[in-house]
Amino acid sequence: MRLKVSCEDRLGMTRELLDILTRRSIDLRGIEIDQIGIIYLNCPEIEFDEFRQLMSEIRLIKGVTDVRKIQFLPAEREHRELRALLETLSDPVFSLNLNGTIDMANMAASRLLGSDEKDLIGESASLVFPDFSFNQWLEKDNAEKICTQIVMSGLDFLMEVTPVYVSEGKDEPVLVSVVVQLKQVSMNHLPTTLYRTPSEHGFDHLVGQSTRFRNLINQAKKFAQLDAPLLIQGETGTGKEMLARACHQRSHRSSDAFMLVNCVSMPDDAAETELFGCAPVINGEGKKGIFELAAGGTVFLYEVGEMSPHLQVKLLRFMQDGKFRRVGEEEEISVDVRVICSTQKNMSELVASGKFREDLYYRLNVLSLTVPPLRERPSDIIPLADLFLNQFAAELGEEKPVLSDQVADYLSQYAWPGNIRQLRNVLFRAMTQNEGSLLREEDIQLPTVENSNFVTEETLDGSLDEIMKRYESGILSNLYRSYPSTRKLAKRLNVSHTAVANKLREYGIGKK
Repeated sequence: MRLKVSCEDRLGMTRELLDILTRRSIDLRGIEIDQIGIIYLNCPEIEFDEFRQLMSEIRLIKGVTDVRKIQFLPAEREHRELRALLETLSDPVFSLNLNGTIDMANMAASRLLGSDEKDLIGESASLVFPDFSFNQWLEKDNAEKICTQIVMSGLDFLMEVTPVYVSEGKDEPVLVSVVVQLKQVSMNHLPTTLYRTPSEHGFDHLVGQSTRFRNLINQAKKFAQLDAPLLIQGETGTGKEMLARACHQRSHRSSDAFMLVNCVSMPDDAAETELFGCAPVINGEGKKGIFELAAGGTVFLYEVGEMSPHLQVKLLRFMQDGKFRRVGEEEEISVDVRVICSTQKNMSELVASGKFREDLYYRLNVLSLTVPPLRERPSDIIPLADLFLNQFAAELGEEKPVLSDQVADYLSQYAWPGNIRQLRNVLFRAMTQNEGSLLREEDIQLPTVENSNFVTEETLDGSLDEIMKRYESGILSNLYRSYPSTRKLAKRLNVSHTAVANKLREYGIGKK
């Protein structure tokens, strides 16, 4: 119970109140004294008869004009009002003590980190914000408010770090705590001074929790430190370019250029000039090619499997010794660049069919990464969906909609032939058409012909053998869309061609 005692401002008043509580064996949990003659007491609840006697005894104290029960002490009310205000903010807010640990986090902060506030309390700021050194900032004299860019859970934020100073009378203000506020921004709305170019997107922007994804990222981080050529393989829409940019950003070449070459759209007659440059014309200047412009940095060959035979010869020579000639020049130029390639095609099959030079393939395939399709890492679908909805909310200036349980199940069980790109496009369309705070299944527009047949509650009827057959049939049915021949499917599943053919025949998959 909380009591408000109105009284005269005289010496010994507080002492007499405490004596009454002591005689009645009532524990005092807190006390506040107002300068205008009000004393607030915080005590445990007591029986009604004892409470009535206590109130009467307090009123008999000389100078007491009134005593009544209240809901909160002033400090408690102020704390609750402040807390309620913080919870209404859509931006994550943290309060840190001078030891660099979290004292408070609002609901938006808890949602961002996927943890309850009680789990965040006492957590070191260096673990939550690894890219910012609070200890180093606190050690400066007269720490001032700063604003910097960070990436958390794959999202870009402007982090405002505000020192909290308290002054008493004429004394110098003393630093007592730090408030951190994160303001989510889209890439299109970053301040010019903090603008992050696409090539600066690092591994922090790659989101996923599946074992396959984590293994891929761990391997990519190791390869990023090396200078050897890197071949990134994977289906369309799996994020090969973003992975290549992350590797560049983590390498010692990150301060130099990242140049992208689209081998699909580059016409053969102009491609050599674009890649290697050309000699000066009369009374003119020569033109630097992409390899020369990227000196010291990285050249990313997008869909290298589409490169023409003529360019393959030119590229092979460059890969052998790092030298090339501009078109129309005899003098050789030597540049130091790292080559990263991507392809959605089976390079071994292209080599076997004579469409890609074998010697060039082995020059490019020194290091190799394979990005798994989204259907093979379903546990990453919802984290990615959450990331995209957060990004769209920032870009559109709208409240982020909540995924219903039905939508989450629907997204997780879909085959996603277009992978991450398709997921992003589907959610963007759904969000622009949705008018409520809840994203429902009817808001998601997906081709039903591609819908997967993974196990649901409806398919769990029957014996274990019947359930397993339905599950196996669903997997084969989904994979057959991407590997529409028994030989390709057998290679994908690492089983014999005969075994796959028998299974497809048993479940009637692939028949007209």
